[in-house]
Amino acid sequence: MSEQFKPGEKVPRSGIYKVMHDRNHAQEHEVTCVLGETFPPCNGCGSHPRFSLVRAAHHVFNHEHFK
Repeated sequence: MSEQFKPGEKVPRSGIYKVMHDRNHAQEHEVTCVLGETFPPCNGCGSHPRFSLVRAAHHVFNHEHFK
């Protein structure tokens, strides 16, 4: 199983993350998170969500071709 992160922790790598909520609240879905930002709480289930990296990607402004 891949490493999971919770709201309040720093995003370790930019990319697409799978979000797992309280099962009674919302189905799993994917979001984009950016390196150094903080994983947010959910408006519906607070600090319950867990984030798991699906695919890492460089933020366009951190990519060598766009500096």
